[in-house]
Amino acid sequence: MKILTINNIPIDAEWKKIKNIHLSIYPPAGRAHVSAPIWMSEDSVRLFLITKLNWLKKKAGEVLSQPRQTKREFVSGENHYYKGRRYIMRVIYRNQPPKIEIDGLNHINLYIRQTASAVQKAQALQEWYRRELKIILEPFVKKWESLMNVKASRWEVKRMKTLWGSCNVGKARILFNLELIKKPIHCIEYVVVHELAHLLENRHNSRFKSILDANLPNWRPIKEELNEFIV
Repeated sequence: MKILTINNIPIDAEWKKIKNIHLSIYPPAGRAHVSAPIWMSEDSVRLFLITKLNWLKKKAGEVLSQPRQTKREFVSGENHYYKGRRYIMRVIYRNQPPKIEIDGLNHINLYIRQTASAVQKAQALQEWYRRELKIILEPFVKKWESLMNVKASRWEVKRMKTLWGSCNVGKARILFNLELIKKPIHCIEYVVVHELAHLLENRHNSRFKSILDANLPNWRPIKEELNEFIV
């Protein structure tokens, strides 16, 4: 990884075994990242980025203007997301192990000891999120492995900063971002299809898109919805 500065804009750059150059902007801070083919020189990459300056500034501005939540303190009254819905947290103190439950359509209850710190409250919620996401993912993975005639050797849930999922094609191993639990169910399913599609085509090329088109024809608007930054 190398940082290229174009017009005072730092851009993470890396060279990969890919066919075309790719430029992306990631929330929440509008970080820019470029992936270039191994054969492409640094000067050529810089020239490409210069031609994309207006696009970079526009996209970074869009990312920075997207709604986002404030830092969590895990107290009653906070908003927390689960399966695409916003819930108001209620912290209920009791001298028992932590427990999370959805209460009706508007509230998420966190049962926890009164001595628990904000970090311990966060851990309780994250562990619950992890269990819930695995429950959702398991049938989706089995369903789409069968429909797409592929097989993941292993899949896991992990917190990731910039990716909703990743696929190690050589090992057929898939990682899903824990933050997916905050997104609607159809968005989670799309990520499953997307990552399994990489077992058929590693690159994000026309063949990859045709695989998505064949299996999930409405994947494009779902992808846009997934990337709305609210988590």
